[in-house]
Amino acid sequence: MATRSPADDQTSPGRLHDDLHWVFARLKQALATAETAVVQAHGMSLWGYTVLMAVAEAPARNQLALAQAVSVDKSKLVLIIDELEAAGLVRRRPDPADRRARIVEATPEGRLVLDAARADVEAVEARLLADLDASAGRALREALRRLVGDPVARIEDGRPPETACPPAEVARP
Repeated sequence: MATRSPADDQTSPGRLHDDLHWVFARLKQALATAETAVVQAHGMSLWGYTVLMAVAEAPARNQLALAQAVSVDKSKLVLIIDELEAAGLVRRRPDPADRRARIVEATPEGRLVLDAARADVEAVEARLLADLDASAGRALREALRRLVGDPVARIEDGRPPETACPPAEVARP
């Protein structure tokens, strides 16, 4: 028996269903539920998957930059990297430019696991977007990518994001 959520009743959306925070929170909740199960089958947490994706795209020069890139608290990031390293999915190596710093990079095994997990996550996303035609799905993704840039920074108005690692402040002349 399928369960219904409040979002299933589209006859009278009202204020709640027009509220972007509620809509995004509900989407995030559903994606986190489905994608957590998928990435756990590949031996990772959802945060581990996110960090591994970022590291596979570009090895991190330092953990603070990585924390900012994935929007996670730097103390939590250390635990995530420890888990990924213990699983053989990433490695830390000394930065030749700064021996105190460590570069975090995906291992060949990490790249294989990431590719397999990504395919399963893409299947979850396809199921979510199945009611949209292909052009609407592409438009939604493009709009969301645009929103996570300057518009997010604009509404945060210099406040650090909840549970995330705020960007380093730049000294102004």
